[in-house]
Amino acid sequence: MRTFLLAAATGLTGLMAGLFFAYACSVMPGLAAVDDRTFVGTMQSINRRILNGWFLVAFLGAALLIGVAAALHLTVGGPVLAWTVAALGCYGATLVITMRFSVPLNERLDAAGPVDRIADLRAVRESFESTWVRWNLLRTVTNVAAFACLVAALLSRRT
Repeated sequence: MRTFLLAAATGLTGLMAGLFFAYACSVMPGLAAVDDRTFVGTMQSINRRILNGWFLVAFLGAALLIGVAAALHLTVGGPVLAWTVAALGCYGATLVITMRFSVPLNERLDAAGPVDRIADLRAVRESFESTWVRWNLLRTVTNVAAFACLVAALLSRRT
């Protein structure tokens, strides 16, 4: 059961790392090339639609499973526990960045209202884009680090 939960935590963490990485290397660079109206409208739409069951299962499930995997390895100790606890710290940083910075930026963008009613789309975009991109890059790094730690935990377990 310990190995299964560790593997499941690794899988969900990998999915989240991939999601954030995709934003960092394709979605946001692609949107950087569009006009303000398209950028604001697209990000508002993405931010609304990402809040779905699949995302929430992966995003919150990864945290839960990493925590459970760490707890189940408390009595075993050793490198598996150390790597899993490190992963928990890294993924915890991902959660903090998301909740403290990314979500408030998303909410502020949504609060600007429908793109047809925003008087200064340029200002709305400028108050969002570069800050959001920086925080997303940081949470990509913390999430990839969590994934790497979990892979290390799986590889270091005794067979």
